[in-house]
Amino acid sequence: MAPGTELPVFDRLVTGGEPATTLSLPFERRQRSRQRVRLDDGSEAGLQLPRGTILRGGDRIGDGEGRVVEVVAAPEPVSTAFATDARLLARACYHLGNRHVALEIGDTWLRYLQDHVLDGMVTAMGLRVVAGQAPFEPEAGAYAHGHHHGH
Repeated sequence: MAPGTELPVFDRLVTGGEPATTLSLPFERRQRSRQRVRLDDGSEAGLQLPRGTILRGGDRIGDGEGRVVEVVAAPEPVSTAFATDARLLARACYHLGNRHVALEIGDTWLRYLQDHVLDGMVTAMGLRVVAGQAPFEPEAGAYAHGHHHGH
């Protein structure tokens, strides 16, 4: 950024407007209310969102002057565990939840940030674990504050 150039600050979630660019962030960074970021077009900006705001893929943020940026859930190292039945999936979710592990839950699978200890535990329960890169959109949780979607 050139000297004397003002850093744009995105401080609100918006519902309309055509995005000028995107902002790709992993989940850990999408939970931070205040930070300096590099937009996907290479420009720098600041985030100053209300405390407790969790950005989700597809959210749009604005700067109050009409500039809109779409948030992208960046691929990150995750483990996806596949269950053969609903009871097995529920059991794994229960045990991971007891450990306060952030989980993304599908119909026959669950996903968490990659951890070889958790991989071993879930495999021992009978789920098939596949490690890889994927966007991570965990459940907001019972105690979550701020913005969230029903993903």
